[in-house]
Amino acid sequence: MKKITLTICLLLALAANAQQEKGIIGYANWLDNWTEFKPQKTESKDANQILAGNITENTKLMKKNVYILHGNVYVTNNSVLTIDPGTVIIGDAATKGTLIITKGSKIMAEGQETDPIIFTSNASMKKAGDWGGLVILGDAPINKFGSVGSYNMDLDPALTVYGGNNAASSSGILKYVRIEFAGRKVKGADAFNGLTVAGAGNKTVLENIMVSFSGGDSFAFYGGDVNASQLVSYKSINDDFKITQGAQCRLFNSLAVRSSYLSSNKDGSRCLEVKAYEKKNETDFTKKSTFVSASNLTLLNDSENIKADVQSGLVKEAIYVGENTALELKRSVVSGFNPAVLLDSKTEMNADNLKKIKFEEMFFNQCTGNIFTENNTDNSDLENWYGNSIFSNVYSQTDNKETFVDIYNAKRPDYRLQLGKITASSGR
Repeated sequence: MKKITLTICLLLALAANAQQEKGIIGYANWLDNWTEFKPQKTESKDANQILAGNITENTKLMKKNVYILHGNVYVTNNSVLTIDPGTVIIGDAATKGTLIITKGSKIMAEGQETDPIIFTSNASMKKAGDWGGLVILGDAPINKFGSVGSYNMDLDPALTVYGGNNAASSSGILKYVRIEFAGRKVKGADAFNGLTVAGAGNKTVLENIMVSFSGGDSFAFYGGDVNASQLVSYKSINDDFKITQGAQCRLFNSLAVRSSYLSSNKDGSRCLEVKAYEKKNETDFTKKSTFVSASNLTLLNDSENIKADVQSGLVKEAIYVGENTALELKRSVVSGFNPAVLLDSKTEMNADNLKKIKFEEMFFNQCTGNIFTENNTDNSDLENWYGNSIFSNVYSQTDNKETFVDIYNAKRPDYRLQLGKITASSGR
C-alpha cells in the first residue's frame, strides 16, 4: 500500500512539474519580474551623472545614480565597464546617445531577476529609435576579407573595428538587461539595433536580455562565435534576430513577439534572418559561413485577427534563410505568419542544402504555408520533405488564446505553450 501511495504521489509531482517541450520552456514563467511589456508607461528618472566621450579606464556604474548617455560614448583602451544590478542608463534622445564597447574592452552588466539593468529613453513620448543602442565589438572570426569589419554608422571608424581570430574571447556579460526604444535611424544608412554584437567570442555571456520597441533589429550578430539564451524581442520595427557575416551562433529558449502593424521596410520584417553576408563583394568564401543552431524558440505574431492581417499583406515570413548558410532549428514554435519559412531563391533544393537547413520537432501554427522557396509558388517538394514523420513536425490552426498559456495578460504575459491543450495534427 505504501508503495502504491508513493508511486501516485510521485506521478502527481511529475505532472505538476511537467512542461511543454516546444517553444520557450521553463517550469516557471521566466519572463516574470525582470521584463517590461509596457515601457511607454514607465516614467523616466532624472539623470544625475553624464556619460560622454571616451571611457578610457575601468569604470563602475552604481545603482544609486542615474546615468545619461550623451552622444556616442566609447569604452576604449581595453577598459572594463561594470554596471551594478538595478542601474538605469538613459539614452539621450536629443543627442541620440549610444554606448559602444570597443574591441578589446568589456562590459560587465550582470543584473538580477528582481533588479535588472535598464537602458531606456528620456523622451516624454517614448518611441522606437529615440536613441542609438548598445554596440559590443570583439575579436572573434568573421567572414569578411582581412577578418576585420567596421560598424559603419555615424561613428568613429577608428573605434568601431571588429573581428579577429579569437573565437574563445570574451566581450563581457549581459544578464538580466532591458534595452528599450533604441534603434535610431542614421541618414543615408540603416538604423542602429537595440543590441549589436559584432565579432564576439564564445566566452561572452548573453542571457536574459529584453529588447523592446527597437527602430532597427532587436538583436544583430555580425560574425563571431556566440552563445545566447533567454533573449526577448518585443515589437521590433525591423528583424528580431539577425545573424550574418559568418556568425557561429547557438540560440536557446528565446522569444520574438511581432506586431503586424510594425515594419520598417517594404518587404516586411522577420523574426529570424540568417544570411551569409551583408555585401557579397566583401565576403571571403574560404572562411566559415553563417551557422545557426537554435532550439526552443517561440516566434509569434500576436495579432488577434491573423487571417485578416495575412490577407491584407501585413504579415510576411517568420524565418528567412539566405544562400550559403546553415540553420538547424528544433523544438520551436512559429505562429501566425505567411509563410513560416522562406528560403533564398538562390538556394538549390539538393541533398547537401537540405542537410544544412533542418527543421525538426517544430510546431507550425496558423501559418499560411509553411516552408517556401522565394519566388516559387510550388512548395510541394519542400512540404513533403519537412512533413516526413521522421522530422516530427506538427501543423495546427489553433487560436492564440488556446495555444499559449496567457499571452494577453497585460502585466505578466506567459508565452509558453499550453500543456495538453494543443489540437495539432500531422497533416499539412
